[in-house]
Amino acid sequence: MHTSSEVSEADVKMPTKRSKQEAVMDLTPENPVRRSSRQTLVAKRLEYSPKEEKPVETPRKKMRLELHSETTQKHIKSEEQTNEGLSAYELERLENIKKNQEFLSSLNIYKVSEELKQSVRRKPTNKGLKRSPTVTREVLPPRRSNRLQNIEAAQLELPKVICDPVDMPPPKKSGPLPMHPINMSEIELPEQLLKIWTESSAKEKLKQMELKQYRSTLSKMKITKDNVAKVVKKRIFSAAFHPSSSNILMAAGDYSGQVGLWSLSSTWGDDGVLLFEPHSRPVTCMAFSSANPTYFLSTSYDGSMRRMDVEKAMFDDVYDVDDGLKTFDFLSHDCMSVVVGTWFGDIAFVDRRTPGNTHESLHRLDTKTVRCVSVHPLQKQYFAVAESQFVNIYDSRFMKKSKSTPVCQLMGHSKSITSAYFSPNSGNRILTSCMDNYIRIYDTSATSKAPLLKTIRHDMQTGRWLSKLSAVWDPKQEDCFAVGYLSRPRCVQVYHESGQLLHTFSDEENLCTVQSVVAFHPTRSVLMGGNSSGRLHVFAGHTESL
Repeated sequence: MHTSSEVSEADVKMPTKRSKQEAVMDLTPENPVRRSSRQTLVAKRLEYSPKEEKPVETPRKKMRLELHSETTQKHIKSEEQTNEGLSAYELERLENIKKNQEFLSSLNIYKVSEELKQSVRRKPTNKGLKRSPTVTREVLPPRRSNRLQNIEAAQLELPKVICDPVDMPPPKKSGPLPMHPINMSEIELPEQLLKIWTESSAKEKLKQMELKQYRSTLSKMKITKDNVAKVVKKRIFSAAFHPSSSNILMAAGDYSGQVGLWSLSSTWGDDGVLLFEPHSRPVTCMAFSSANPTYFLSTSYDGSMRRMDVEKAMFDDVYDVDDGLKTFDFLSHDCMSVVVGTWFGDIAFVDRRTPGNTHESLHRLDTKTVRCVSVHPLQKQYFAVAESQFVNIYDSRFMKKSKSTPVCQLMGHSKSITSAYFSPNSGNRILTSCMDNYIRIYDTSATSKAPLLKTIRHDMQTGRWLSKLSAVWDPKQEDCFAVGYLSRPRCVQVYHESGQLLHTFSDEENLCTVQSVVAFHPTRSVLMGGNSSGRLHVFAGHTESL
C-alpha cells in the first residue's frame, strides 16, 4: 500500500492519458501545434548543409542548358511551317549538313579509308598457273507446284542408278605415260628444260659452316613477290629441289596427283611453270637422285611409282600395286635400288634395273602403317621406318617376310609419327616429328643404341585441310633443320640440333599462309615452302643468281 505522498509524486512524474489529451487541446495562436522535443532538434549531419541553396551552375552545365533551350526553340519553330514548305530550323539543318560534307571532303577521309582497305587485303600472287575460266550455269525457270496448278502427277519410274559417286578419283592409268604439259598448247617440252634437267650438281664437297656464319647466311635470304608462284592446283603434299647448281628448278606434287615444275629464271608455260598429271591421287613423296639428276621418282596413293624421264618425254612405270604407296628412299649409292613403304605396313625393295614394275621382295612389318622411310647415307644397309608410334632401324640384309626384328628402336613418342630422317651426311642423328607436339633428335652414331638427345616443343596440330608438318635437315648444314610454323605471323623456323632457334623466315606481304612442306636446296642458299593452295614460296640470298 502506497502512502498519499508517494501517490502524489507518481502522479506528477507519470502523466495520465487524460493529462495528455488536455495538453493537446491546450493550443494557443502562437503555438498552434505542439511538437515533441525530438522533432524540434536538428540532426547534426544537416547542420553544415545549407537549408535552401540554388544549384551551382558550372560552365559545362550552363552550356548544356543553353543548347537544350536552343534545341527546344528550334523544335518549336519547326512546327510553324513557312510558305515555302520548309521551316527555318530545317533550312539551318541542311546548311549544317552541307558544311560538314564539304569539310569531310576537304580531309580526303573516304580516299584514305579506301587505300587503307586495299593495303590490308593481301591478294595472293598471280604468278604461275592461271585460274581456269568460270563456267556459267544455265538459269532454270522457277519450279511451280503441279498440285496448285491442278495438274495430275505423271507416273515416273525410278532410274537404275540412283546417284553418281561424288568426288571419286579418276581411274589409275597403267603403263608409261607421255609427258605432255596440261597448261600448254604445245606438246613438246621446252629445250631449256632438257638443258637444266641434264645438268649435274657441283661435285666438290661443301664444307660445313660455323654456326655464326650459317646464321648470317640465313639472315640474308629474303623473299620477293617474284619468288611466289602457283605451281599446282591443289594442296601440296611433297616438294623437292633439282640438284642443279646454276638454275633453281623445283618440283611439287599436289592432292589430285599433279606434278608441277617451276624454274625461277624461265618464262615457259605460265611464268616458268609446267604442269603434268602422272598420278590420279595425292603425290605422297618425290625425290631427285643425287648420283644422276635425271632420275626423278614420285609415289602416289593410287599405287604407282613413276620416273619422270625428260629426255624421252615419258613417265616410266617403275613400281605398281593396287594402292597406298606412301614413302620411299634410295637404297644404293647409284640410286638404282629403292625401298618403298606402303600405307598398309609393308616394305618393298625395288630394283629399277629389273624389267617390269614389281618388287624384288616384300616384307610385312608388325604395324598398321609406314609413314616414312629414311636410308643411312653411308651404311646403306640400315634404314629407319616411322611406324605408328615408334621408329625402328632395320638391316635390309636380315629382313623377313613378316615380323622382322629391328636393330634398334627409338622410344619416347606418344602419338603417331609423321617423319623420321637420318642426318644427310654422316647419319649420326635421326630427326623425328610427332603429333604429340614434339620434335626429337636421337644419337645414332652407334646403330645398336640410339639415346634421345633433345626434345623441342612445336605445334603439330595442322588439322584436316593442311598437310602434316615435317622437320627436314639442311643438306649443307647437317646439324640444323627447318620446319613450318602454325601460329601467326606465318613463318618457317630453323633450329640447331641443340634446340636453339637460329632464324625465322617471315614476310608480312609475301608469306601469309602455313608452309606445311619445306625443303632446302642441296648446294645453294635457297629454301622453299609449300602451302595448301598449291603455291611455292622461295627464300634466296642476294648473291644467288636466280
